[in-house]
Amino acid sequence: MTMTDTPLEGTPLIAPSSTDHPLYDAVVEACKTVYDPEIPVNIYDLGLVYTILISDENEVNITMTLTAPGCPVAGEMPGWVADAVEPLAGVKHVDVAMTFEPQWGMDMMSDEARLELGFM
Repeated sequence: MTMTDTPLEGTPLIAPSSTDHPLYDAVVEACKTVYDPEIPVNIYDLGLVYTILISDENEVNITMTLTAPGCPVAGEMPGWVADAVEPLAGVKHVDVAMTFEPQWGMDMMSDEARLELGFM
């Protein structure tokens, strides 16, 4: 990482989602139908979905990560997410981007995921 890659101090590493968009809840529910094949918890509750950005034209841009960069389904996971979200009524287009900044950590899991995996 070079100095130019470093975000400005105070800049969130994870961009905010379009939580007030009418499609947001449906997109979240669609993301919850996608599971990490190695962990019996959906990718949303695992904290792998960083940002759901929905434009005024209902174009959905999802930024997500994996539990580990070497995840065996790294190439397939974005397609699974797009396939889950694209059929939603009103969605015009879905783009899923993969990032490893910030790196995923167990602290990103929801309470439901921690409970499911026996961490609570």
